[in-house]
Amino acid sequence: MPAVKMRIAKTSRQPAYYPVFLQLTDRPCLVVGGGAVAERKVEGLLRVGARVTVLSPILTDRLRAWVADGRVSHVARRYRPGDLLGFQLAFVATDDVAVTAAVADEGRARGVWVNAADDPAHCDFILPSVLTRGELTVAVGTGGSSPALSRAIREELEGYFTPDYAALAALVSEVRRELRGRARAPGGETWRRALRGDLRRLLARGRRDEAKRRLVKRLASG
Repeated sequence: MPAVKMRIAKTSRQPAYYPVFLQLTDRPCLVVGGGAVAERKVEGLLRVGARVTVLSPILTDRLRAWVADGRVSHVARRYRPGDLLGFQLAFVATDDVAVTAAVADEGRARGVWVNAADDPAHCDFILPSVLTRGELTVAVGTGGSSPALSRAIREELEGYFTPDYAALAALVSEVRRELRGRARAPGGETWRRALRGDLRRLLARGRRDEAKRRLVKRLASG
């Protein structure tokens, strides 16, 4: 029987992305570029404890301050092939399309995940629009098709997720740790019933102890 060659047709369909939160504490990350966009990438990485190196001949004032404080390493030149060696993530924040393509190619060859600002075709991962309330993080993404829509939805959610959600997240984390220390693990449905809106109202009024007592009682009753 003659061999049959199969050809997989390429489509222009937007790639699907798997949503995930990464633990980057002490992980080596490279940011290529030294402008305002690079500064925002570095700020986010520092917030989660990553080890950041910036590769750029120029830096914003804020980036220079982080370098001077020893929070960020700096390589004061343009990108060269081989610069991704030793890094686990790379962020490209430059308007040089040739550099972006070269970093993306090297990343795929070395198994380093690359994010290129405003260039989904050269991204192994994309960054969502993020809303933070203490330990609570809400991420909104459109698969890279419309960052503006992601931002608009996130801004709408800011009105719903009021600051008392930060207090609620901290309280839930505390109670969960205490219950696990006593080898108790209420199920998801029990937690859903226990987390009624009155807890947030109590927290907003500064009545944290009462909110905690109610939460623990509800979880105990199942």
